[in-house]
Amino acid sequence: MVDSGNSLERLLNRDSSIIIGCLIAITLLAWLYIVTLAQGMARGDMSLMGIGSSGALANLTGSLVMGPMPWTLSTFGLMVVMWWIMMIGMMVPSAAPMILIFARVQRKKLTSENPSVRIALFTLGYLLLWLGFSLVATLLQWGFGFFALLTSKMASSSTYFGVAILFTAGIYQLTPLKQACLAKCQSPIIFISSHWRDGDWGAFKMGLAHGAYCVGCCWFLMGLLFFGGVMNLVWIAIIAIIVLLEKILPRGRLFSQASGIGMICFSVLLLLQ
Repeated sequence: MVDSGNSLERLLNRDSSIIIGCLIAITLLAWLYIVTLAQGMARGDMSLMGIGSSGALANLTGSLVMGPMPWTLSTFGLMVVMWWIMMIGMMVPSAAPMILIFARVQRKKLTSENPSVRIALFTLGYLLLWLGFSLVATLLQWGFGFFALLTSKMASSSTYFGVAILFTAGIYQLTPLKQACLAKCQSPIIFISSHWRDGDWGAFKMGLAHGAYCVGCCWFLMGLLFFGGVMNLVWIAIIAIIVLLEKILPRGRLFSQASGIGMICFSVLLLLQ
């Protein structure tokens, strides 16, 4: 009995080490892509997004309005990829506790089997929800560009538009929907016990469910990228940190509400100025 318990503990520790290593690798690769893309944009090169270089899209001051940009199908596809990889880099760290606890539960249930397939399916389901968000974000980016609401750096070109995004994001932080979704993301054990499904398909559906709560929790925070700049590395990092802290802090709910109040105050200050 003691040997069996020690063996299980070794398996759990090994699984955790492998999963943490994989999640770190995925996150670093995503951030490498983001940094490479941002550096290219700083030089006026947007070829990685299928738009081309400088020309009418680049401006030394970074204030040129994008306007109705001629997007091709490949441009749209590359923009979706850009958003998805950016979401992976920003969201995987905050999803790591849920994935690790899911893996431990699967290992304890499947002591004689390898749970890696179900862990992968759970993670895939989670990331597919963010792919859906990336598709919507790309459509919004196209629409905002069409109406000349974004600069060449894909940030708000209008004070009123930017203030509206910031103010609405702050309000959303205080809503019951936000807090309900956040509660699901903050409590992996409660989520897993209340949404448990057996089998490979069940693991995938659980990943989809967790992804749905996570998108519901963070989608308006991601909308802030249209305020500070879709490829603004500092802004991306700030949002990623806010997402992480509100999920892992013991008083994450209060932090979330405080951040919302801060956004509202900041938007009012910008409007007054």
